[in-house]
Amino acid sequence: MASSAYTLLLFTFYTFFLSSGSYKAEARRFKDVSSLVSKGLFDSIFLHKDSNACPAKDFYTYNSFVQASRSFPRFGRTGSSVKMKREIAAFLAQISHETTGGWPTAPDGPFAWGLCFKEEVSPQGNYCNSSNTRWPCSPGKSYKGRGPIQLSWNYNYGPAGKALGFDGLNNPDIVSNNSLIAFKTALWFWMTTQSPKPSCHNVMIGKYKPTAAGVAANRTAGYGLVTNIINGGLECGIPNDARVNDRIGFFQRYAALFNVSTGPNLDCENQKPFT
Repeated sequence: MASSAYTLLLFTFYTFFLSSGSYKAEARRFKDVSSLVSKGLFDSIFLHKDSNACPAKDFYTYNSFVQASRSFPRFGRTGSSVKMKREIAAFLAQISHETTGGWPTAPDGPFAWGLCFKEEVSPQGNYCNSSNTRWPCSPGKSYKGRGPIQLSWNYNYGPAGKALGFDGLNNPDIVSNNSLIAFKTALWFWMTTQSPKPSCHNVMIGKYKPTAAGVAANRTAGYGLVTNIINGGLECGIPNDARVNDRIGFFQRYAALFNVSTGPNLDCENQKPFT
């Protein structure tokens, strides 16, 4: 028995070592996201982002996306090629929903109109949480949604700016005026753990381990949990929510373009939002 157990342990370790090494080798093979997302694929994903109908026309460039991703070397470069592609597809799907200009009967369908807007239209206030003294609001500034992820609230602009090297509290408008910074803020939000929320990145690469509270809240790993992280307070725990379905529609289209599956647990209707 002891000998068999030892042999099994050795085999398990050897298998893990080989698979870990192959994933690292695979990641090295792709120097950055441009190896997995060509300009042609990017343009086929965002068919209408530079349409005259889109206020963000010519703002969200392929080069800015690739350059911004280089500041986050683990993005789209962790795990197998399938995991890499699925993570990138999920990221692009979520930012597409946040910036969509599509409608049900839109040319090429509603999921071909991502990255149409660079800032929130008709914001309901200035998104200043005055009780957050660590990231105090600057007088007269609005922390409305801007950029691909629609970065919102002073408690996001402050730390994003600190991490990325711009003054998010005093100059939040830079997120809708600088394409490179705009993409960097979206990737910062995607890659950063904000407890009790895991990072979107860790969820999509399979590193999310639910706490006891997470299990009780039915926060199962998958694209639906990413939606919960981004906007769960408004969208999760609701049966057949149209906003959640829109996010899923983008992901399904993009996953097909990347030739990967979406994985399970696409919605968050049975999940409790994070508090």
